[in-house]
Amino acid sequence: MNQITDLGAEFRKSSLSGAHDNCVEVAMNLPGVIAVRDSKDQSGPVLAFTPAQWRSFVGRVRTGSFDA
Repeated sequence: MNQITDLGAEFRKSSLSGAHDNCVEVAMNLPGVIAVRDSKDQSGPVLAFTPAQWRSFVGRVRTGSFDA
């Protein structure tokens, strides 16, 4: 099993994603770690970010930095 999941990560999917399966799930309940996983592969790999890294990523998404 995945170490992050074993630590009690509580993953949630955005309510905006509805019934679609092509989503990521985020767990923000672990101290000092933001965990992200593929909603289709809940036992698969988990990416771990510091809160600062996560804020930076989300900020860049919001400003369109990753848009083609």
